[in-house]
Amino acid sequence: MELACPHCLAVNRVPDDRLADAPKCGQCGAPLLPGKPVDLTADSFDRFIAKAGLPVLVDFWADWCGPCKMMAPIFQQVAAEMGTRVRFAKVDTEAHPQVSMRHHIKGIPSLILFKHGAETARTSGAMEAHALKRWLASQGIQ
Repeated sequence: MELACPHCLAVNRVPDDRLADAPKCGQCGAPLLPGKPVDLTADSFDRFIAKAGLPVLVDFWADWCGPCKMMAPIFQQVAAEMGTRVRFAKVDTEAHPQVSMRHHIKGIPSLILFKHGAETARTSGAMEAHALKRWLASQGIQ
């Protein structure tokens, strides 16, 4: 499997059976699957989504959004639990409005699931951890 490094965006090859072994980037040495959401920018979004290797769940949020703040630790918790099955990323809609506009974000928090670089599902609103895991399971991610 090819995984984009969340730090330098270099593409790394990792055998599927080694994903749980804390693989590191061959270029910069950063963990490839850090077990926490990756902050994406307008510059890194497309490359990371295209070369993520695993499905990517992106949380579109803003600092002023109360439900976003409420959901942030839940998103981080689920990322730590499911980090070898799906990659978790965040986009600050205030800092990177062009990304949120391109993906037609109308309310936040909004979650978009990407597989093989394409959007496959989306949902809006804050969720509890069990609801987020159930939603991911309904999308084929166990």
